Amino acid sequence: MKKPLLAVKDIVQITGITARTLHYYDRIDLFKPTHLTEKGYRLYDRSSLEKLQTILFLKEMDFSLKEIADILKLTRQEQKQILKKQSQNLLSKKQRLETIMVALDEYVSGNDISHLQIFNSSTVLPLKEQYANEARFIYGETKAYKVYNETLENLSVDEKEKRFSDMEEIYKKIASCVDQDPSTDEVQRLIEEWKENLMHFMTCDAELLACIAHTYKFDARFKSYFNQYGNEDLADFLYSAIMRNINR
Repeated sequence: MKKPLLAVKDIVQITGITARTLHYYDRIDLFKPTHLTEKGYRLYDRSSLEKLQTILFLKEMDFSLKEIADILKLTRQEQKQILKKQSQNLLSKKQRLETIMVALDEYVSGNDISHLQIFNSSTVLPLKEQYANEARFIYGETKAYKVYNETLENLSVDEKEKRFSDMEEIYKKIASCVDQDPSTDEVQRLIEEWKENLMHFMTCDAELLACIAHTYKFDARFKSYFNQYGNEDLADFLYSAIMRNINR
């Protein structure tokens, strides 16, 4: 004949949770024993096991213990409404985790962080928008930046993609020359090509070019960005090649 009451060790064996967890649930009044023996041992009737299984189910559904305590006080119909809403919350989290997994795989594969779509469904601004805001904060009052911004706004989405794609191709070409002297004709020809592409967005004088070169060399994010086109020396190589171009 089965025992009418279950001891802590029985609950542990049936559910797989720890005795420590049971004691904690008792202490916070979430799941209390049906009886206490004279020696203070906790005993549970079999009907209370259903309540514990409901608690464990809700915990797996990502509810906090406080939320679970509140849910247990509701009617079954009210509980269903909350679970329907939680289902949508979990679906959003699933989609968010899938985005994170894709971004993680891309980053591990060598893509620069600025290309990742990690913040697109977040309260944090996407990285490209962060970079644009940073540039606006630093250079927003300069004539060159205003020209750049106006030009960018007038370009179609396809035109923007083509310009950025062209620039990426130039970086790849320059990356293939990192073993050369930055002042060689081939490298300088590529720097001129880089400048020409940049001129589609703004008028670049020597001072602005030097500022861009300095950013490439000393901003860790740009160093990381250029790593995807070549090795860790590319940012420094670009800096040297641009400065040689300015001083020619």
